[in-house]
Amino acid sequence: MRLVGKTALVTGASRNIGKEISLAFARQGADIALSALQNEDDLKEVSEQCQGLGVKTYSRLADLSDSNQCRELVDKSIEALGKIDILVCNAAVRPHHPLLTVTDEDWRRIFAINLDSSFYLTRSVIPNMIERQNGSIIAIGGASALIGRPSTSAVAASKTGLWGFIRSVASEFAQHNIRANMINPGTIDTARNNPEWSERFSQGTWNTDESVQKIPLRRLGRVEDIANACVFLASDESSYITGDQLNVVGGKYTVATEG
Repeated sequence: MRLVGKTALVTGASRNIGKEISLAFARQGADIALSALQNEDDLKEVSEQCQGLGVKTYSRLADLSDSNQCRELVDKSIEALGKIDILVCNAAVRPHHPLLTVTDEDWRRIFAINLDSSFYLTRSVIPNMIERQNGSIIAIGGASALIGRPSTSAVAASKTGLWGFIRSVASEFAQHNIRANMINPGTIDTARNNPEWSERFSQGTWNTDESVQKIPLRRLGRVEDIANACVFLASDESSYITGDQLNVVGGKYTVATEG
């Protein structure tokens, strides 16, 4: 197993991509601290599934837009599990609002969850990683970090800012053998129940045959695709990779299938 002896903190762990990342890490032998904003029952279920794979877990609800709750999450996770070798910043919101309807409060909330939380968590885990001269920080970005799309101005700005943050962390802490990278998921087959999604997502028209044909690999991404990428960046197999992006997008945005 590729993560035996390591401990990971995964945010947004109660469902979809975060859930699968947690399970993938557990299958590879890592102890897991799991966090979510709400859905305590779902988070408990993921924790129990990880325990069933033979690893230790710690779970806690936290509002990651609050720096104090981020610090407490990290402190309590280290207290329960001894250390944090891997941080996966997966918690995010992705509302679709035309620019002229975005309020000041909307803008600040999106940045607080998508960008500020990664700063708060990274600042909190770095001392523990420096002490052991080892660590891997993985941020989950998205298509918004690669392209501009209508009605995603705040999300795109926050995810682009996250990429700048990750590069700076990689540069500053490479001397301590702490790596920082970002994974950009493409169109992933997950439940999209948030009412803030655009109409095509709420009506389930985002995964039609026509839309899938625009993806060079001709299929939607699976949560396992993102989780496998996280396992790679968390493991020693990627020990010479830092300050980089891994685009798990099926070729979309990055390659053409026709001349």
